[in-house]
Amino acid sequence: MPRRKAVARPAASLAPGPRTAHFRVPLSNLPTPLSPTSRSAGSPRGQIAYPLAIPFLLVHLGCFAAIWTGVSPKALALCAVLYGLRMFGVTAGYHRYFSHRAFATGRIGQFVLAFLAQSSAQSSVLWWAAKHRHHHRFSDTEEDVHSPLHRSFLYSHIGWVFDQRHRGTDMVQVEDLARFPELRWLHRFELAPAVLLGVLSFGIAGWQGLVVGFLWSTVLVYHATFCINSLAHVLGRVRYVTGDGSRNNALLAVVTGGEGWHNNHHAYQSSARQGFRWWEIDTTYYVLLGLEKLRLVWDLKSPPPAVVANAHPLGSRVVQRAAEQLAAAFNPDPIAAAIRSALPDFSLAELQARLAEARLTAGQEFDAFRHAALPSREAVLERARSCLPKTPSLEDIVDRAHELVLAAVGAKLALSAAD
Repeated sequence: MPRRKAVARPAASLAPGPRTAHFRVPLSNLPTPLSPTSRSAGSPRGQIAYPLAIPFLLVHLGCFAAIWTGVSPKALALCAVLYGLRMFGVTAGYHRYFSHRAFATGRIGQFVLAFLAQSSAQSSVLWWAAKHRHHHRFSDTEEDVHSPLHRSFLYSHIGWVFDQRHRGTDMVQVEDLARFPELRWLHRFELAPAVLLGVLSFGIAGWQGLVVGFLWSTVLVYHATFCINSLAHVLGRVRYVTGDGSRNNALLAVVTGGEGWHNNHHAYQSSARQGFRWWEIDTTYYVLLGLEKLRLVWDLKSPPPAVVANAHPLGSRVVQRAAEQLAAAFNPDPIAAAIRSALPDFSLAELQARLAEARLTAGQEFDAFRHAALPSREAVLERARSCLPKTPSLEDIVDRAHELVLAAVGAKLALSAAD
């Protein structure tokens, strides 16, 4: 994978704390309101740095060399071992430790995790953690670097990695990590662990070890990891309101060591355990428990009981995102047109006054708007109950969503008046 250059930023930390994450929209066909500052970032066309993708493509093509090297049980065993080890490096290293600090370890343990993670050839832990922290801040919005809800599936799966806009490493996001010189060294020589592992694989089983053991496992780890960015935001079940499209997918959890419990993770990012229920397989967490008994890691964080029980109040950012996506279920264009048609003699000021009144007394319908299909708060609440998971913040989401619907209708009325 190509090395990304660091981008200098002011010395102010933007890394997110261990707080509850965003929102999922079960109405997967609904649009999310665009951010005014990010509309131009939506299309990946013309942004892919194709030369940077050549090594990635060569790794995939190299897998076909097994036609000439053959496939032995020893090479397949090596492939399985390297897949398991490097997937643990991705899940426990890149993700739970470096991105979310979900547990603690010593300086040596930290370096081993970083080395193991980078042996998967997914760039440095500094770059990976910076991009992932950014993803959580803007999950499934236009600012997200790999949202399948705003870009193509292929782009969210792999194309974003080679996008010119994402080549740099935002060191402000990872100030807590960049202070370690050994991690900066690995950032500078990010492919060294993977190259060393490839040489070791060749030494163990010759060309079969390199092709089947190393290259096959590399490609498998690539796409298992990428499926969390793509598939885990469009396929699966939703248990928590998180402000994005994250979903729990049992199959992905099996092949990624527990990362498929993605909606759980977005509900409480800093947990070392992502399978919140006893039956949710999370092999990464089981290994961490074993390492904890050996005193190699410690302070494994777990989700509070209120989060697991879905009884925790949501943060304001989650409520806002949930409300925006719920409000998107009500198209303001036909509503505004119906109001204008039903009340042709009302001035814009009179209509906006009625909208303001509806906002203040949201539980009532108004005779003047009854035939104009203006959604009442009850209509918004009914839609929320049909599509959102249980949450004590449901009323807050509905109140905000109703305000957004009325504001959008008012804006459409003003626009039509201007025309």
